[in-house]
Amino acid sequence: MGRTTWLLIAARAVRSIGQGAMVVDFALYLKALGWSAVAISVVLGAALLVGAALTLLVGPLSDRIGRRRFLLGFEAAQMLASLAGLVSAAPSVVVAAGLVGGFGRGGNGAAGPFAPVEQAWLAQSVRRLDRGRIYSLNSAGGFIGMGVGALLAALPARFAAILPGPLAFRPLFALTFACAAGCFLLCLRAADAEARPAALAEAALPGAAEAERAIRQAENGRVRQLILANVLNGTGVGLIGPLIAYWFSVRFGVGPARIAPVMAAAFALSAAASVGTGWIGQRIGVVRAVVAMRAIGLALLVALPFAPNFGVAAVLYALRGVFNRSTAGARAAVSVSLVRGRRRGLAVSAGNVAMQVPRGIAPVLAGALFEDGMLALPFLLGAAFQAAYLVVYAVSFRAHDPSLTPAANAARNLASLARQRELQREGD
Repeated sequence: MGRTTWLLIAARAVRSIGQGAMVVDFALYLKALGWSAVAISVVLGAALLVGAALTLLVGPLSDRIGRRRFLLGFEAAQMLASLAGLVSAAPSVVVAAGLVGGFGRGGNGAAGPFAPVEQAWLAQSVRRLDRGRIYSLNSAGGFIGMGVGALLAALPARFAAILPGPLAFRPLFALTFACAAGCFLLCLRAADAEARPAALAEAALPGAAEAERAIRQAENGRVRQLILANVLNGTGVGLIGPLIAYWFSVRFGVGPARIAPVMAAAFALSAAASVGTGWIGQRIGVVRAVVAMRAIGLALLVALPFAPNFGVAAVLYALRGVFNRSTAGARAAVSVSLVRGRRRGLAVSAGNVAMQVPRGIAPVLAGALFEDGMLALPFLLGAAFQAAYLVVYAVSFRAHDPSLTPAANAARNLASLARQRELQREGD
């Protein structure tokens, strides 16, 4: 791995510390301010929708003018949002800070709406066959930082003696400011090899236009499959993830002092599992590894809302994180491998928007169900959407596994086609 790869992995780890603290405490902070579950979910959902709109703009644009300046702008915005949350609890300020900073949405260290830019940047210096492993390592760094941040989320319980009520949560905004500043410096030192005009010399070659058109049509088809899969996944995640700390609080009557260690343990285990996913992906294929691990996580998700006590729920939540979150790097490796380098920003942006929009809408439904006392239904609905996602993912991307060479992928496709014809003949 080159210097830029290490810098980007380090930036993700640092960024995730602040995210880990806020994924535990931001919803609890708003609850302490007297906000309802619906109001909290609206803010969390609106932040995702704003992020989706930005993603549509910056991902394709980064294909034309480079990646680094967008990441620097993102970190600067995070610093401003953190300062706003630190100095004021006025509803208008909190909403603005939440929309800009994306506090509470998690992300495992990804750069929010600028995540497609970050993923495309990381792909510059990583060979296709190594992407499953490197992107899993990148995710592992994010999970480690999320775990550290989740542990720090227990601090409001200690600050309560000197900072009464909601004020005990405010110092965490200083933490997110420091993390954003550190990421800004790391990204400033990273090199961007694709900061170039979009026009390419090969476009002027004879027959290039026809060949380009055919390649783009094939790539667009793969991107459409990615959009469908991520809509299903985003809906399933949005029904559960943003309000999990709130659910723990309402269902079992626990606060950040007990929730924070559970989420920290879940992120730590996910980090180890993410490295393991990269190792498994190199041996059985990235797509197969994703499907197998997410299937186990799906079973744990169905069991989670029926846990009889906080201890059992904590174990189920942590184990689900091991099998679910640890596939993030592998899935990112698949996404950036569906198209050529010059269109990575566009492809990853389309996939991220397809996931962010339902993730922004689904928490509102989950919040309304929680307020009506239906504490299990959002989990079951989320499980149904994630089951559909696994089917679509396995069918759509097994032929585009980045851990296999193009020749191996072609051989797999031919074998699959031959098997389908054989079954058809047997049926006839």
